[in-house]
Amino acid sequence: MTIGGRPESIGQTKRHWRTVISNEFRINERIRVPEVRLVGPQGEQVGIVRIEQALQLAREHDLDLVEVAPSARPPVAKLMDYGKFKYENAQKAREARRNQANTVIKEMKLRPKIDEHDYETKKGHVVRFLKGGDKVKITIMFRGREQSRPELGVSLLRQLAADVADDGVVEQAPRLEGRNMHMVLAPTRRKSEAKAAEAVQREKRIAERQEAAEANKRAEAEMRAKATSHAKKKGPADNMDPDSLL
Repeated sequence: MTIGGRPESIGQTKRHWRTVISNEFRINERIRVPEVRLVGPQGEQVGIVRIEQALQLAREHDLDLVEVAPSARPPVAKLMDYGKFKYENAQKAREARRNQANTVIKEMKLRPKIDEHDYETKKGHVVRFLKGGDKVKITIMFRGREQSRPELGVSLLRQLAADVADDGVVEQAPRLEGRNMHMVLAPTRRKSEAKAAEAVQREKRIAERQEAAEANKRAEAEMRAKATSHAKKKGPADNMDPDSLL
């Protein structure tokens, strides 16, 4: 096998000069242009050079010539380790997919004449959903004569929106659909941020529990040490019958 007219031995320590077929980038001999704007391995601007010279520089540095901006005139190519570049890009894409969280729409149903205790309970659920980064669809269910009083539903939904304003905003205003009235609340922060905050709080709770456990261990050790010290101070006379001393 030859590289640029030079024979390459099987045991050569340098990695093979390779032409990798990629759907994203053209590299090495697959770059079919007369000249490129060359960028060095450290990001330095080399300038416009003939493709033959760029390939020669890539060989000398044991790197790949990668066409990073094919639509530019002339195309921009960079000297880099293409295998490492692909690996790092794959890692970044995997991390982005891991951090990406689809927003879930939760639903909470209320009655127009809900009692205060039930309202507080359901409001707490709404706040929990919003803090978790999920949207919440609030549904007011009307029955019988309640259908003639839609203002009760509007008033209740506005009150709920005001009570949870720190954690959510109204994305869809109250709207009557048949016997039900709907409103959609959106969280004030993204789900990825909510998950990150939750992870921080979880780590904090774990650290606090560990610290409490260590404090308990230290307290128990101190009590055992005091008990041992008290037992050592007790002499033979302490075990004698007081009448025998007379």
